[in-house]
Parts: sequence; C-alpha cells; structure tokens
Amino acid sequence: MLIFFISIAILLLGYKLYSPFVEKQAAIDPSAVTPQERLHDGVDYVAIHPVKAFLIQFLNVAGVGPIFGPILGAVYGPVALVWIVIGNVVGGAVHDYFSGVMSLKEDGKSLPEIAGHYYNVIFKGFMLIFTAMLLFFVGVVFIMSPAGLLSNLSFFEGTILAGNTFWVLVILAYYFLATLLPIDKIITKLYPMFGALMIVMTSLIAISILLEAPHLPQVNDIFAYFDSHEHHDFLTPNPDGAPIWPLLFLTITCGAISGFHSTQSPMIARCLTNEKYARPVFYGAMMCEGIVACVWALAGISAFPGGYVELKAMLAQGGPGLVVNHIANSYLGVFGGVMAILAVAIFPITSGDTAFRSLRLTIMDAFNISQTTLHRLLLAVPLLGVAYLMTFLDFSLIWRYFAFSNMLLSTSVLWLATKYLFDRGTFHWIASIPAVIGTAITVAYIATAGIGFNLPATYSKPIGVAVAVLVLIGLFVAHQKRTPAHA
Repeated sequence: MLIFFISIAILLLGYKLYSPFVEKQAAIDPSAVTPQERLHDGVDYVAIHPVKAFLIQFLNVAGVGPIFGPILGAVYGPVALVWIVIGNVVGGAVHDYFSGVMSLKEDGKSLPEIAGHYYNVIFKGFMLIFTAMLLFFVGVVFIMSPAGLLSNLSFFEGTILAGNTFWVLVILAYYFLATLLPIDKIITKLYPMFGALMIVMTSLIAISILLEAPHLPQVNDIFAYFDSHEHHDFLTPNPDGAPIWPLLFLTITCGAISGFHSTQSPMIARCLTNEKYARPVFYGAMMCEGIVACVWALAGISAFPGGYVELKAMLAQGGPGLVVNHIANSYLGVFGGVMAILAVAIFPITSGDTAFRSLRLTIMDAFNISQTTLHRLLLAVPLLGVAYLMTFLDFSLIWRYFAFSNMLLSTSVLWLATKYLFDRGTFHWIASIPAVIGTAITVAYIATAGIGFNLPATYSKPIGVAVAVLVLIGLFVAHQKRTPAHA
C-alpha cells in the first residue's frame, strides 16, 4: 500500500516543486496577447475559462489510455507504478507542458507547423506523417474500445444494443458532429462535467481497492524483483519473461508519457486567455492522468485473488475492457459497476472525437486550407469512412501500432522542446534528457519487435542507446551552425 501513496506523493510534489522550474525555462509572458484573442473565429479560437480548459485537456488526454495501458502493464508488477511516476514527472508532464506552450507562442498552430519553424521542412513532414497516423489510430482505437464495453453490458443482452456494430455506428455519428461543430457547441459544455466524473470514479475505485483488495503491493516487492530469479506472482516484471526494456514503456504510455497529448494541446492553446494558465492546464492535466494510471495499475496488480495468473486469464478472455468490468462490479457493486463502466466508455469517446478534430486541424493547417464548413465536411467524411473500415481489423494489432507511434511522437516533441529551449538559451536538459531516453526506448522497440526488425534484445538495446546519443550530438552540432530563431 505504501508504494501507492509514495507514487501519488511524488506526482503531487513534481507539480508543486518541479513544474515552477520548468515554467521558468519557457519564457512565459502573462501580458502577451493569446491566440484566441488575436485570431478569434468562433470555431476553434474561442476563449475558455482556465478551469474548463483544465478539465477538457484532462479528459482529452486521459480517455481510456491511463486505464487500459496500466491494466496491461500490471503483469509487470509494482515496477509499473515506478515507471508511471518517473515517466510522468521527468518526461510526460514536461512533454505536455511544452507542446502547449510552443503552440501558444505560435498562434495555436499544430505540431508539424511548429516543427517546420524550429527545424526544417523535412522534420515538418516527418511530424505531419506520424501526427496524422497517431491521431487516426487513436480515433479508431477509441471507436473499438468503448463500443466493446457498451455492447457487453449485461442489461443490453438480447437487444439491438448488444451488437458491437450498433455502437460503432453511433460513436462514428457522434464523432462526425464533434469534428465539424465549433468547439463551444459540445466540447466546452459537456466535457468539464465528464472530466469531473473521471475524477470521482477514479477516487471511488482507489478507495475500494485500498480497503478491500487481497494483494496490495509493497515497497519490498520492487527490491524483491531484483533479487528474484523465479517467475511467480508480481515479484517479477513479467512472469512470461517479457523484458521491462523496452516493452513496459510501450505498454504503459498514457499516464507516463504519450505523444497523443501533444496533438490535443494546440486545440486548447487556441482557447487559453493567458499564458500563465499553461502550467495548471497542460502540466496539471498530465499530473492528474498519472494519478489515474497509478490507480488502475494498482487495481490490476491487487484486485485478483489468483494474482498474475487470474489477471492474465481474464486479459486473454476479454482484454482490459473485461478487467475493468470485473473490477468495477466486484468493488463498487452492481450499480456502481454499471456507472463506472459507462464512465469508462464515455472517456475514450471524448478522446476519440478530439483525435479526429485534431486530425482535421493538423491536415488543414499543413496544407493551408481554410476552416470553412464545406472544407471541414469534405475532410471529415473520408476520414471517418476509412476509420469505420479499420474497426474490422484485430484490436491488438491496432493497439501495437498506436503504442509505437505514440512513443515515437512523444520523443519527437521532446526533441522539438529541446530546440525551443536551445534557442532561448535556457536549461534544455529538462527536455533533452527525456528525449534521449525516449529515443533509446523507441529505437530498441522497433529493432526488437515483430512489427519492426525482430532483432535479439542483446542487439536492440545498445542500438537504441547509440542512436539516442548520436541524435543529441547531432542537435548540438546543428545548433552551433544555425542562428537562433529567438534571442
């Protein structure tokens, strides 16, 4: 139990003590005119109260990621909590903060446009491809996962509502509207309430698990792993022998560090009324997502009397969605379980629609297309049509590509933040150190994964580290040759 409270305390202290230092490096100017004031258009550039902005950002970045990822990562045992906390404080919160700040400083532009400004057209093209790819995969994942949850609710049994196809079509219809309509028609009205709902439901799950769960992890379990050579219970990171490096870091992204978050930040950056709100909105939302991830990692580790074996069997039977169903019903009762499952179904929908909305913004920004109703319509129809066809593919395959592109994009954004800090002459190491680590993880994964080069781990690990170091050296050299874009 103590390790859980230590994890939450570190996340809170990270916001209290580390985030002001991070903010100091970003050259925040409370007197600056923000994009929503300068470029107000009534569609995407709309003023939002900072509390609403925080709740919307929190809901957008959270979705089902900090629930499903930590449940899948629970098979690694308490070390999953360690990764969530360290990844969040050192990498994820810094990543989210600078993705928001850079957009604020650049008229609310999307990431590829910012990349083109700070680097070159090649990096802009790279960012455009992977940003669009990630947003599309996120949108598809967040059609499939909530549809599966809703169709499996027991009180829908025997009705049309028990069909997965029905919910896929309903969710797609909603995504179509949310992609087209101005941000203040649906998102600013409903999403703050849903964000508050996520906080309440997460708190209920945490309290129930801490009071009733049979296997609460202990601090000693972390140290026991390093002394253990046997595969049993949760003392080892994965009883099946899957290595921590790099698989754990790709299994749990949301809650620790997620490139998807950076695609959401420009949407909110277009709506902030003052630059000083960047820290509580962007950094604060990521810190809160880390808490959500810790709660569900704790649930996955602790909630099963049969330990790892029982968790693995349930994952094999119905994936993390079935685990959520089981935990909610077991620890919150029938009514609480239904409410929790409905909430967990709503959360990915509220990220899926903003994923497609961000995809629309990213593509139209990249090709300088005006955001008229007709242009939005002409783009939304084919995007959502292809997304529907993708829902017929294997969910686990989509998730693997989503996880890889997620980590790759987050690493790219950290390199972009490094360049941003380089040009201002401030302490770039807050971004460049996690960028190096992220590069090593990403390269090691694609080198060893079946969807990549399928190399032995003994080769992939040093290759990842070598590439990361070379990229950092290259950035230093390139910076010395180029006149800073900002004094």
